[in-house]
Amino acid sequence: MRKAIFPGSFDPITLGHEDIIKRSIPLFDEIIIAIGVNAEKKYMFSLEERKKFIEETFKNEPKVSVITYEGLTIELCEKLKADFILRGLRNPADFEFEKAIAHTNRTLSKIETVFLLTAAKTSFISSSIVRDVIRNNGQYQLLVPNAVRVK
Repeated sequence: MRKAIFPGSFDPITLGHEDIIKRSIPLFDEIIIAIGVNAEKKYMFSLEERKKFIEETFKNEPKVSVITYEGLTIELCEKLKADFILRGLRNPADFEFEKAIAHTNRTLSKIETVFLLTAAKTSFISSSIVRDVIRNNGQYQLLVPNAVRVK
């Protein structure tokens, strides 16, 4: 059974995240989207909202589930018996950052990291850009799945 963890803060989930998840479905038997909790970080959306956005986006995909967690991703992988961490890469800076984390994870465990390149049409989208668009009353709806809506 090929089980992958796709970790992130997903504040909020973007079309880029959605694309990576959809394209990874044929690669894995199960994909667990794991929303990391960092008490020192200020989030725009509550944990419950972020989880709801993702669950709604993938409600018709039985291979995808959503959980929340604290601590190291590799410990979560070991606990859930997942052999893979799934990550998306938008640009060379992402690659350098993610490569360092993947090497660290591989040193500390037997977890393999699988990288997928974002689609060209979503490669510019990041959650921080989406949050900035929302704060400035821009058309954030063009950057996120339909489930993500600001009240």
